[in-house]
Amino acid sequence: MRKTSPATTVEDNTDGVGVAAVNRALSLLAAFSKHHRSFTLTQLAEHTGLYKSTVLRLAESLELAGYLYRDREGLYTLGPTPLRLAAIYRSSLHPSEFVMPVLRELSSLTGESAALYTRAGDKRLCAYRISSSRAISDNVQQDELLSLDRGAGGHVLLAFAGEPGERYDAIRQRLVCLTMGERDQETAAMACPVFGVEQKLEGALSVSGPLHRFTPEAIQTIQGHLLISAAKISAHFGGDSSVFTDCNPPTGI
Repeated sequence: MRKTSPATTVEDNTDGVGVAAVNRALSLLAAFSKHHRSFTLTQLAEHTGLYKSTVLRLAESLELAGYLYRDREGLYTLGPTPLRLAAIYRSSLHPSEFVMPVLRELSSLTGESAALYTRAGDKRLCAYRISSSRAISDNVQQDELLSLDRGAGGHVLLAFAGEPGERYDAIRQRLVCLTMGERDQETAAMACPVFGVEQKLEGALSVSGPLHRFTPEAIQTIQGHLLISAAKISAHFGGDSSVFTDCNPPTGI
């Protein structure tokens, strides 16, 4: 009977789906993160809830295929194969294929317009957008260039590019920015960052609409959906989506 552990991974609990040995091997790879970059055999066993004998057999196969590397002291780190596969993944990315469905869902859930902004010099570009289906909505078009220093999306792009100041410190801490009537006196917006490989900023995900619809209750609802959507897009870009589920930003920002 296998040992149990509070740290047992999701992969380790999926023996009923797919091939059990493959699921267990994947659980070893899933153990590695920016906080856990190396493990001893004992640590891998404790982290995954597998017997050390099982970990050893799986690790030998993964090492042979280049997924793991074991040094002279017996310390395991990731091998070169994941890096090669990551490069292939990045080269095959077609952002619109996964960004647009997330934007459609976000717009449907909030009833407002949803967009992904990227930085273009001293401006921000509305790279992808789904307009609200409601009769009254904000007026921004895909491919339109907007100011960086006005509006939630611009402030997020500045904050995660290292812009100094208390306002930007708060955005970096909370992950969200809310503006009410700043870019346009009748429009409100809430935005948060989208990350890629090595947590590189890829853009700012934004929900926007008429000011009068951004009530305290609506803001709280939008914030929840926004963070979930940012996690989905970040995961596709190769970023660490856990930052969005771990954070607990205050509402009514």
